[in-house]
Amino acid sequence: MLYAIISEDKPDSLPRRIEARPAHLARLQHLQDEGRLILAGPHPAIDSEDPGQAGFTGSLVVAEFIDLESAQQWADADPYIAADVYANVTVKPFKKVFP
Repeated sequence: MLYAIISEDKPDSLPRRIEARPAHLARLQHLQDEGRLILAGPHPAIDSEDPGQAGFTGSLVVAEFIDLESAQQWADADPYIAADVYANVTVKPFKKVFP
């Protein structure tokens, strides 16, 4: 089943996000290589593809996992959590309707 992992960044976390980004992307690449990643990306803090120093307010990942517990465990192991980037992470079942 698909799960949405919705994360909210802590204020002033951009430097920690940048430092942890390679490890974060490696985990997403692994999901992509397994054919389980539907989409992933950050929420820019301003209306721009490249928000610069404004940074990001969080992230969204939609991916396939065996169950909610597995999705939660994967989310809990995110390098952004270890780097103290995220203030809150919510994992929910997701039903894709379009496209």
